Amino acid sequence: MKTLAVIPARLGARRLPRKPLRLLAGVPIIVRVFERVAALRVADRIVVATDSDEIAHRVREAGGEAIMTSSDHPSGTDRVAEVVRGAAFRGFDAIVNVQGDEPFVSGAAVRGALQQVTQKKRPLGTAAVLAAPDVLLRADVVKVVTDDDGTAMYFSRAPIPYLRDEADATERDARVLHHVGVYAYTPESLARWVALPAHALERIERLEQLRPLAAGMRMGVAVVQGPLRAGIDTEADLDRAIRAWPTFTVNES
Repeated sequence: MKTLAVIPARLGARRLPRKPLRLLAGVPIIVRVFERVAALRVADRIVVATDSDEIAHRVREAGGEAIMTSSDHPSGTDRVAEVVRGAAFRGFDAIVNVQGDEPFVSGAAVRGALQQVTQKKRPLGTAAVLAAPDVLLRADVVKVVTDDDGTAMYFSRAPIPYLRDEADATERDARVLHHVGVYAYTPESLARWVALPAHALERIERLEQLRPLAAGMRMGVAVVQGPLRAGIDTEADLDRAIRAWPTFTVNES
């Protein structure tokens, strides 16, 4: 199956201004993400989707491919969908969306999300890692619960599953899943996702993946081994990434 990887990136981040162009070990973050996805060898073609000429220039300067998209997209998924609608990108069987602020993105998570679509034949795929119970109280950590078939039942910033009785703590602890923000789609399911109107649950939680779930679309969740390396959202995150980079290789699995 032919796979297209799309990395959406924009300059409008508030917590870390000009985030994609900030330097990680002397190289823009967006270029580091492109290098990481290329090293994973999961896609037949990789493009950065952006509304910024500066981002496009730096990606192309580094030997990557960048596609200009609208500045009006409310989410990265909408930006990915614009690319996929282009005539040059017809013929791909699966699309994987890797966020433009994830230079340490897990190879297992990317492959796992893709396998939900390419092997398990689900319309949508994503990934999660088994997490310590202390993440349950962190609103910045998105949690997911799945059914017995491994498809998502719900995503939330709230503590799910909620522990009502301490006697069930061991069972609860075995089911705490930290969502990894990597998505895979068939072209048809991606088109359906972005054609849906924004859902109330999506607005309440500020989680775009609740839109297809509320519409009854099945999203397979690959549970992969941790630990999960954080993306870059703030100055503190960037400082941590800079400190971690010397011991990281883009070729690690």
